[in-house]
Amino acid sequence: MAPPTRNTRQAPETAIEIDPAWLAEFEAAAARPLQQHLRYGFVKTYKPVLDDAPFRAFETMAAYRAWCDAHLPAWLGYGD
Repeated sequence: MAPPTRNTRQAPETAIEIDPAWLAEFEAAAARPLQQHLRYGFVKTYKPVLDDAPFRAFETMAAYRAWCDAHLPAWLGYGD
């Protein structure tokens, strides 16, 4: 029995103009080692109220949601 073959259908070719600066940036990023991607891939952003205490515990999810509604700015996305 012959080994399974991959689907060889290809999408129709369409010419896409890629800005040379973007392409150079992509190629430079693709050449970086994983360690460097991980070091620069996460950005620490201060989140008001959330970052002001080491931890918080709530008895119920309803209590947590009520606390979020009362204390967190809307732009953090924890409100309704």
